[in-house]
Amino acid sequence: MISPIRTVVAGENAGSLARELEAGAVLLFPDLPFPFSAYEHRFTERPFADGKAKNVNIRGEAAELRGAAGTPEEQEALRQLLIRYRAFARDLIGTYLPDYADRVALAGTSYRPFDVDRRKLSWRRDDTRLHVDAFPSNPIGEKRILRVFRNINPSGEPRRWRVGEDFGSMAETFLPRLPRYAPLTARLLAALRITKARRSEYDHLMLHLHDALKQDETYQASAPQADVAFRPGETWVTFSDLVMHGAMGGRYMLEQTAYLPVAAQADPGLSPQRILAAKLGRPLHA
Repeated sequence: MISPIRTVVAGENAGSLARELEAGAVLLFPDLPFPFSAYEHRFTERPFADGKAKNVNIRGEAAELRGAAGTPEEQEALRQLLIRYRAFARDLIGTYLPDYADRVALAGTSYRPFDVDRRKLSWRRDDTRLHVDAFPSNPIGEKRILRVFRNINPSGEPRRWRVGEDFGSMAETFLPRLPRYAPLTARLLAALRITKARRSEYDHLMLHLHDALKQDETYQASAPQADVAFRPGETWVTFSDLVMHGAMGGRYMLEQTAYLPVAAQADPGLSPQRILAAKLGRPLHA
């Protein structure tokens, strides 16, 4: 089954939204308001980015701005815009996913003014390829990656994605190809501060799934998939560690990453952690 796009009407009762999200849906909010001030419109007229990284972002309680360009006044205005978007994402979660509200931890907030990078990148860095999210230097263990995106393009250009088949079907194909987890290697990477914490077996598997998916040209071309276009003004929410996705095009987007403990899910059995354990027939090494 290809990940479904579930349109949510503003004011809709939260109901089963968390379970649909956990089962692999992308929640689409077509008309949630997030107005820009007259001053802020400049951030969709040209990129206010230094070009050293793909995105401009804020992190932590201090909301330190990284990767921005412009005058000090403009950079502060962009920082405040991202702080406001972080609050918007928090409110969305509180309204439509209320059981997550007290358990979710907000991480980075990003401004993404550039089109998808179509240079001849290595397959590992090519985000047009179907993949699930995994962070090489930041193991997450028993947490989920929840992301809130919004298209802020000023000229009607959609943000174009493709979404793939369900996580369980993909895992059945790729798990037999993956190298075994080595706890000693995980401890060594943490001791050398190559990773911020020790990789669990789950982190190990997700990193290798990410790479195996991107590297497999046949799978990329022939796997079940569908194209999706998110219009300006639309907001979408998904577990990006569960939903296979590729970013195919579009400029000017805002994004919020959040972490949710597996135990806080409506059904922890739908998490990639539990799906992988079920496929292997045993608990994963912590």
